[in-house]
Amino acid sequence: MGEQAPEKAPGPPRKPEKSLPKPSGKASAKKTESRLAMVRRARRINRELAELYPYAHPELDFRNPFELLVATVLSAQTTDLRVNQTTPALFAAYPTPEDMAAAAPEELEEIIRPTGFFRAKSKALLGLSQALRDNFGGEVPGRLEDLVTLPGVGRKTANVVLGNAFGVPGITVDTHFGRLVRRWKWTEQEDPEKVEAEICAIFPKSEWTMLSHRVVFHGRRICHARRPACGACPIAPLCPAYGEGETDPEKAKKLLKYEKGGQPGQRLNPPPDYPGLPAQPLGGAPAAV
Repeated sequence: MGEQAPEKAPGPPRKPEKSLPKPSGKASAKKTESRLAMVRRARRINRELAELYPYAHPELDFRNPFELLVATVLSAQTTDLRVNQTTPALFAAYPTPEDMAAAAPEELEEIIRPTGFFRAKSKALLGLSQALRDNFGGEVPGRLEDLVTLPGVGRKTANVVLGNAFGVPGITVDTHFGRLVRRWKWTEQEDPEKVEAEICAIFPKSEWTMLSHRVVFHGRRICHARRPACGACPIAPLCPAYGEGETDPEKAKKLLKYEKGGQPGQRLNPPPDYPGLPAQPLGGAPAAV
C-alpha cells in the first residue's frame, strides 16, 4: 500500500548541477526528440523525483479501502486538505458502507458541505454505499471493473483505491498529473484515459502507483499551473518547459508550497516519514493550497 513508509530517510533535494545538463530554456522544447530519448528522459525524471520525494504518499487521510474510496469521491473540485478536514466527522457518523447507506440525505449533506457540490456528492456516497452493501457484501471490491460500476466512481478514483488500498499498480491522471506529463512532453493527449495509456507504455507496471504520487507531489509543490518555480526545481535540466515560470532561484524559492516551503501539508495524519507539518483541523490555522 502507498501508506508504507520507505526505509530510506528523506534528505535534502539533490542539486541538478551534479550530473544533469544545464537547463536550456524553452528552446529545448522545439528540438526534435526521438521516442527512445523521450522514454529515457522520462525515466530519469522519475528517478530524480524518487530521490526528491522518497516520502511521496496519497494525500488523503484513510484507514481502510472504504474511507479511501469515500475521500476520493469527495476530493472532486476541492483540495485534499478540505476533504481531510471533513472526513473525521463523516467517518465517526458513518464508519461502514451499511451505516452510510442508511444515512438521512440531509444529514450527510450537512457533514460534507465544506467539500462543495455536497448534494451531488451526497447522492454518489449514498449510491456507492448501497451498492457496496447490496452487491459486494459491504466490502470495497479490488477489481477495476467492479469499482467503476459504483455511483460516482470513475477510472481515476478506481486507480487511486486499487493502487493505495489493494497494492494494484495504476496511473492516476488528475489535473496535476496531466499538466506535468504534457509539460514534460511525455504525451500530447488531453483525454485522461489516453494519457494513462501512453504513460503506462513508458514505465514498468511496478512504478505506476508511486510515479503518480511523485508527479502529483511535484505539481503541488514546485511545478504549479500558473507560476512554476523553475529556479528552485531540481529536475529543471530535464524539463523542455523550463522558463515558463520563475527562473530566479530566490524568487522561485518563495513560490514553494507545503513542506518544500516550510508550510503544513494536506494530511491531518501524515505518514511517519513525512518531513513537513501536519495540516490543521477544520477551523484551525490555514495551510498552503
